[in-house]
Amino acid sequence: MSIAYLNGEFLPLEQAKVPVLDRGFLFADSIYEVIPVYAGALFRFKQHIQRLNNSLAAIKLPLQQTEQQWREILETLIECNDMPNAAIYLQITRGAYPERNHDFPQTVVPTILATISPLPEVQTDSKHSDIKGISVITAEDIRWHRCDIKSTGLLANCLLKQQALESGADDTILVRNGQAGEATSSNLFVVKERTIITPPHSDHILPGVTRDFVVALAHLDGIPLVERNIQAKELSGADEIWLTSSTKEIRPVTQLNGVTIGNGQVGPLWQRMNALYQQLKKQLFSGEVKDLTINGRIKH
Repeated sequence: MSIAYLNGEFLPLEQAKVPVLDRGFLFADSIYEVIPVYAGALFRFKQHIQRLNNSLAAIKLPLQQTEQQWREILETLIECNDMPNAAIYLQITRGAYPERNHDFPQTVVPTILATISPLPEVQTDSKHSDIKGISVITAEDIRWHRCDIKSTGLLANCLLKQQALESGADDTILVRNGQAGEATSSNLFVVKERTIITPPHSDHILPGVTRDFVVALAHLDGIPLVERNIQAKELSGADEIWLTSSTKEIRPVTQLNGVTIGNGQVGPLWQRMNALYQQLKKQLFSGEVKDLTINGRIKH
């Protein structure tokens, strides 16, 4: 039986309950983070907590927890579940209030929930010839204009993901004003003539922790990388397309709107980047490397 954390208490997930008047339930007045755990260690923990704090500030939800307090809560959750390789889901709502009003209540206690689940399997060995890419479609981005906030208001994302599944694809790349921004829960990378291209941070995409890590890895290895807007019409002519996220890492895309990308196989730059990702991940956990800055500098 999985153990969850709810408002200061560790308890069986089946017993974790929140009031029906919680604003996270009524209005999606809440934010969240998903943090991967490898060998019992929280991966890119500082970056995830910084993004959490940015989201809290953006929705004007003050919280007193320090980075160390978050670490203690989440590491205890890992120990309680004896799950060394996992994904932690952390959600914070504005809390429950007796009246259903759109304005923020002045006296309300936030709801804090953390759950844990096994990590989905990722393709870590780039030397295997049987590694498969995924299929995506493109569709109009129907989300709101603050996608940089990691909000639980994900109905549009769900609709767009379902659209992909119903068309026989795995995911949807979202297009706004002719520009390809990201997928339903992943950041977007395109390779053209051995240069990696990814959209810059903006209100229309999530500042992905894995996205930033991949950018840093490219700088570290001297791989040309440009942060600029990507026109949707550029996608069909790409040599490679990748999607990145915390739990699925770097996924190669080999089909777009039913058309093969490149030669239909995972590309050489994906293989190189994936190998770098796995290598640096091991170095971080061994203590050989402390961190990697966004400009590709290693902290020892």
